[in-house]
Amino acid sequence: MHRIVTRLALAHTPCLGCRKVVAGKAVGLVIAPLHRPRIVPFPYLRKWCAYHVPSRALSTPGSHHDTIYALSSANGKAGIAVIRISGLACTQIYHKLCPHKKAPKPRYATVRTLFLPGTQGTEILDSAALVLYFPGPQTVTGEDVLELHVHGGNATVKAVLSAIAKCAEDGNIRYAEPGEFTKRAFMNDRLDLAQVEALSEMLAAETEQQRRAAVRGSSGSLGRTYESWRRKLLEARAEMEALIDFQEDQHFDESPASLVGNVSRQIKDILRSIGVHEMASQRSELLRNGIQVALLGPPNAGKSSFMNQVVGREASIVSGESGTTRDIIEANLDIRGYLCTFADTAGFRTATTSGAINATNSETLIGAVEEEGIRRARARATQSDVIIVLASVEEHTAGGHEIRYDIETLKLAAACQQRLVLINKIDAVPEADLRPLVRMFREDVLKRIPGLGDTIPTLISCKEARNQGSDRQDPGGVRLVADRLILAFQNMTSLPTSLQDLHGVTERQRQLLVQCRNSLEEYVEVTESPEGGNSEAAGDIDLSMAAEHLRYAASCLGRITGRGEAGDVEEILGVIFEKFCVGK
Repeated sequence: MHRIVTRLALAHTPCLGCRKVVAGKAVGLVIAPLHRPRIVPFPYLRKWCAYHVPSRALSTPGSHHDTIYALSSANGKAGIAVIRISGLACTQIYHKLCPHKKAPKPRYATVRTLFLPGTQGTEILDSAALVLYFPGPQTVTGEDVLELHVHGGNATVKAVLSAIAKCAEDGNIRYAEPGEFTKRAFMNDRLDLAQVEALSEMLAAETEQQRRAAVRGSSGSLGRTYESWRRKLLEARAEMEALIDFQEDQHFDESPASLVGNVSRQIKDILRSIGVHEMASQRSELLRNGIQVALLGPPNAGKSSFMNQVVGREASIVSGESGTTRDIIEANLDIRGYLCTFADTAGFRTATTSGAINATNSETLIGAVEEEGIRRARARATQSDVIIVLASVEEHTAGGHEIRYDIETLKLAAACQQRLVLINKIDAVPEADLRPLVRMFREDVLKRIPGLGDTIPTLISCKEARNQGSDRQDPGGVRLVADRLILAFQNMTSLPTSLQDLHGVTERQRQLLVQCRNSLEEYVEVTESPEGGNSEAAGDIDLSMAAEHLRYAASCLGRITGRGEAGDVEEILGVIFEKFCVGK
């Protein structure tokens, strides 16, 4: 049987070099410690075939053995440019560029003069390049790697890259495709797919929190966790298949019902863990995609002024005229490491609603454009992660001052898990008169709206915040609002210390976890009796269907890490690696 499986691997391996490697690999049987012998094929046979069959991998036979090179640092003028080379021809390239020089000591930096190949050391490319040689397989790609740190002028970089192409003797040196270095690392088991995705997120990170989430996902712990779950499901499936094939012929140490119960308990443990990972993915997505913040309130409450103070520029038009904002105005902002999108919306009002406490009804009609703006603001509020509602201190028509607000915006805020209520224009009234107004606003308005009873409004003044000559530490109170926003962001995205690595769970992984959970829940339904407990006899259970649910769940986990018998791993690789730049 060992020879049969080895022949199968050789049949899927077209190139001679790979056939020699396969012949020496341990491809064969593993006897599982279960109730019957179980044939487990070489665990990476599918991935080996996908990598070595031209139709599934690169376009030409043997191209995965090409030595590849690319500029790994950014394009443009710089102090130093890093050129990375990976493949069997690394030493050949070195001796072509550095003739009459012995090979550098592995993993030690060496200063060398680089020459144009074929000029017998007469034409210099770079007089002082730093050369590092890393022999495989303990390298970033699992292959021999040569790095050239050259002077970063555009002409120097182009000359060295052109010289590397001239080092080819058999046409096996070529420029790398986007993400090909990382793809080779995956194919050589230096990275799993979860780590590859974390690397992609790290390259795309723009804020500190995005960087931290990517670093936590690159540790490899997620891949190890999902692989351990997959192994448990494979063992559980073997238990099911043993019951199917040998229930009547063999004597088991445990009853079939007991075996099914043990497997079900393991499945329920995995289901609980999957729930935690799904929750963590939702929090990590907020860090990656940004937190949506909507500004709501009545017309002329100061929403645009507040937004301009937060983003630090004139993003919205500010005017004493009501209703200057009709459409949604967005601005992206990095607030202490958190990526946020602030949305300034149209002021809320209706044709017959009052805008203030004890105020008379407004007879101003709402036009079609303003009505559409309010509709869009309402829709945006329901899609936002944080809602900030502004009210303002205004002069009362009968004399004195009042707090003007819109009841609908407060109700929208109450329906959102994270919200802030701000009272603007506190500079319009003395502090002694402001306190009774705020107290009345809390007692007569906020406490009557479910969900806002414990809300303490934050007092701000956008007018004072614009005063650059103020000697106050926080003029206008805008910094206090930022502090409270950070607390809200932390509540939305933080995880316990023991679960920090789960910040690396991506949306693709979450979707696969949902599919895995659905299959495991279907398994539980099949194996449990209508009364909620395990069936008394294995004969009451559709074991074939139970085993199929376990197979599909394990396949979903295999697609997360790229291991196992996931048939669409190459398709997944294409989606992931297309985001990488050349040289990574």
